[in-house]
Amino acid sequence: MAIKRLILVTATHLPQHKYFMQLANELAKELNIPLQVLEEDYVFVNTYGEKDEFGMAWLPQLFAEIDGEIKPVLTRFPINEKTLDYDMEKARQQVLTTLGIQK
Repeated sequence: MAIKRLILVTATHLPQHKYFMQLANELAKELNIPLQVLEEDYVFVNTYGEKDEFGMAWLPQLFAEIDGEIKPVLTRFPINEKTLDYDMEKARQQVLTTLGIQK
């Protein structure tokens, strides 16, 4: 399995943007792969991303291009139950598990 790049589809005005951005940058550096950031690309996210019960995709969502296929790797940022804040480590582990990388 060859991971070619990470793709973050986001919107800078959204509260989760900075957490997705930080995670995507850290993972791209750690995995030594490029990160492509798409700003409000609803065509992309509706084509490849997770959708709600009405068939609408949301932002941000993180994808990986693996062996020529685009796959979602993080569509909802996990919340720490104790602090009720975004859980960066849990998100990182979720992405690595989805990618099949156990570190």
